[in-house]
Amino acid sequence: MRAGIVILPEDRWWAAEPKWKAAEEYGFDHAWTYDHLGWRNLVDGPWFSAVPTLTAAAMVTSKIRLGTFVASPVARHPVPFMRELNTLDDISDGRFILGVGAGVDHEHYDAEVLDGPALSVKQRMARFTEFIEALDGLLMTDKFDFQGEYYRAKGARNLPGTVQRPRLPFVVAANAPRSMTLAARFGAGWVTTGRKSETMDEWWRGIAELVEIFGERLAETGREPTSIHRYLSLDSGPVFSLSSVDAFADAVGRAGELGFTDVVSHWPRSGEPYEGHEAVLEKVAHEVLPTLRTT
Repeated sequence: MRAGIVILPEDRWWAAEPKWKAAEEYGFDHAWTYDHLGWRNLVDGPWFSAVPTLTAAAMVTSKIRLGTFVASPVARHPVPFMRELNTLDDISDGRFILGVGAGVDHEHYDAEVLDGPALSVKQRMARFTEFIEALDGLLMTDKFDFQGEYYRAKGARNLPGTVQRPRLPFVVAANAPRSMTLAARFGAGWVTTGRKSETMDEWWRGIAELVEIFGERLAETGREPTSIHRYLSLDSGPVFSLSSVDAFADAVGRAGELGFTDVVSHWPRSGEPYEGHEAVLEKVAHEVLPTLRTT
């Protein structure tokens, strides 16, 4: 079992840098940040861009993997984004992971501030499919052409390409069958947040159901179940995973029983969301993370 931590891009670098360094020192396997223009109730506060943040994090770490949690087509075009991804992978010496998701509807800030047309669920899924297909081709092929409804590229250059070959890994966020199919086709990993639930028991039951559906999608694509990593965003349930050491250990244990290879938590904040204490994070790092390397 591997463990990751999300550090929201809300602090000035003098305050953020120690967190990224500590994430590596604590023994987390991967560290992530949100790739949004703004996010939920934090939209009125400070917020920084994901790519420069991850670039800076790459410069002050050496081993931990770094990623977006998650990028989406709402505010991204595949061609310029490919250049940024190539650069991040180069600066991090092949430690970058692209977490990618479909994006949410027009009522959320990223779509709202860009004032684009409201898309149906079907349209968002079609755009997401194009986004992943285009990124896959752009990262793998120099002078790449792409013709879609939402994105186009003509002779797009990608040299020198990514450090990781044949391209950097995609971890595809998916909670529905169609997006799970994309994860099965293109993903080195699948990440799920589960379904909105009132209780933890209800949330875990939903996670178990999604695991079963994802297994079916993998079988349909012909991929071996062990060929893809399975990530669980622990803080999507009603209880913050780092509210206590026991809460984290219990969540990790249940995730492992369901076949997840990776879990992801959030750095504790002084207020909602993810309100908690860094002392708990430190205890988890010293008492729980070392045990995960032996499982």
